[in-house]
Amino acid sequence: MTKNADSVWSKCLSFIKDNIKPQAYKTWFEPIVPVKLSASALTIQVPSKFFYEWLEEHYIKILRMALTKELGSDAKLIYDVKMENAYSSKKPHTVKFPSSNRKPLNSQGITVPLEIDKRELRNPFIIPGIQKVKIESQLNPNYNFDNFIEGDSNRLARSAGIAVANKPGGTSFNPLLIYGGVGLGKTHLAHAIGVDIKDKYPDKTVLYISAEMFIQQYIDSVKGNTRNDFIHFYQMIDVLIVDDVQFLSGKKGTQDVFFHIFNHLHQNGKQVILTSDKAPVDMQEMEQRLLSRFKWGLSAELQSPDFETRMSILENKLYRDGVVMPEEIVEYIAKNIKTNVRELEGVLISMIAQASFNKKEYTLALAKVIVDKFVKNTKKEVSIDYIQKVVSKYFEMDVTTLQSKTRKRHIVQARQLAMYFAKRLTKASLASIGSQIGSRDHATVLHACKTVNNLSETDRQFRVYVEDLTKKLTL
Repeated sequence: MTKNADSVWSKCLSFIKDNIKPQAYKTWFEPIVPVKLSASALTIQVPSKFFYEWLEEHYIKILRMALTKELGSDAKLIYDVKMENAYSSKKPHTVKFPSSNRKPLNSQGITVPLEIDKRELRNPFIIPGIQKVKIESQLNPNYNFDNFIEGDSNRLARSAGIAVANKPGGTSFNPLLIYGGVGLGKTHLAHAIGVDIKDKYPDKTVLYISAEMFIQQYIDSVKGNTRNDFIHFYQMIDVLIVDDVQFLSGKKGTQDVFFHIFNHLHQNGKQVILTSDKAPVDMQEMEQRLLSRFKWGLSAELQSPDFETRMSILENKLYRDGVVMPEEIVEYIAKNIKTNVRELEGVLISMIAQASFNKKEYTLALAKVIVDKFVKNTKKEVSIDYIQKVVSKYFEMDVTTLQSKTRKRHIVQARQLAMYFAKRLTKASLASIGSQIGSRDHATVLHACKTVNNLSETDRQFRVYVEDLTKKLTL
């Protein structure tokens, strides 16, 4: 039987498949396309220079064995590197066997440089001109579990984070999506998980990146014709932490590339950690295939801390900073700053600064002045309970009636308006809004919001309801 490129490569693959792990075979050998067989030289097409380098570094022995078995001791392998979105006049360059050096030998036995592509693998984090082999984690060691205070508002997320740090990629929390409003500790917790993993597993490659930087790196890779290198770089990561993933919404190209990176990492048992200011069901303009993958693991919400947790946060920070402050002042701050941890610590820092620079004592009067400034400069967020009370009063019914299962038109409309304003004026997720307004699901809330928008455009009286309630709730 006459040998051709397809038949030789098919037999090589059979041999390789029997000798490596299934996932490695799927990742590194299935994408290869046999191109040409000339005498004892087999040409194969690979997606990028990085792909070629990975094969040479990790699978040179098994490739040599497979090819020698099929083509004899004179077997040669030629790599045809596929250049995406580019036209190249370069011819494929030969890598001779049995050499395992990534720089092949020429016919005189002298090492010659490869010229498949003069570009090096693009590490998006390396400044041009500075060589750096190690991938820096971009983690902030100041964000750790020790100073992430546990409370009812964050217990699930923190516990899941510890579980992931103990066994990255080996729990059902993959991906782990941490979501919640501004200043509640999403970034802190994401860093804490990464820092703990680096301490326990020094050999693992951990990388933290904001979604905005990821988007910019992708844009740069497209402009520089290094998209494949960009993808393969991220596929090398053992633990990928992406902060503010909601910024991928509406970015179709970036979502597509992130989808492929996510799939590769997940299939290879790597850990993915995401943060967002929205629950997956609230992420508009995010592709459904991505949203479905975000739901594969655990979505853990960070809520506003209760009074006890706020006290613990303040006391912990004072202890770490070596500051002693009267308890009545700490209690006053905890009682009056309720929105998020960032503002809570901001008031404390202002207190310490004012007392230090102006050589003043810590007094309740000083605390009131600083807290008042923070409250005035912070846009007030109304609660879902308050919205229900205002809407119920406006339609002359009690909150219990508003939340009831009745299908009477005026009650249904009141309930839909409450859901609409809860979505518009709070940072609560659709699921959270639904559970607080009559134990409905997120789909009911989404339907209510659409109904209110439609009726506002077509029903004059309903539009008056919306305008009146907007004034009552925002003024």
